[in-house]
Amino acid sequence: MMDVTMDYDAIQKAGSMLGSGAIVMIDDRQCMVKMLDRMSYFYHEESCGQCTPCREGTGWLSRMVNRIENGQGRYEDLELLTKVAKGIEGHTICALGDAAAAPVASFLKHFREEFEYHIEHKKCMVGAAS
Repeated sequence: MMDVTMDYDAIQKAGSMLGSGAIVMIDDRQCMVKMLDRMSYFYHEESCGQCTPCREGTGWLSRMVNRIENGQGRYEDLELLTKVAKGIEGHTICALGDAAAAPVASFLKHFREEFEYHIEHKKCMVGAAS
């Protein structure tokens, strides 16, 4: 990303998105499951609750990611996360629902092996011996 022009088209061509104009840079030594856990919790807490997909969906996302982060996840949670995120995306009054759903798809696309490791080993792979 350091060599990409900071505009919508260039970011999209690089395989990412610049939806709200914000960029989140995360150190590669961080646990991506924990990062998504924090993001999902934030969006759940920020939901005004006016529309059902966001009110219910962000709660589901937050609880499922938290379950994975805390060693209680199941492999089927990964598909359910995707399904719930798709149910939120494009079905809410404001952009918060889309903003909550987008990281789920992105994290599962780019860091799926970390989620699977959490589910299988009940702990984070960051810092774990290979």
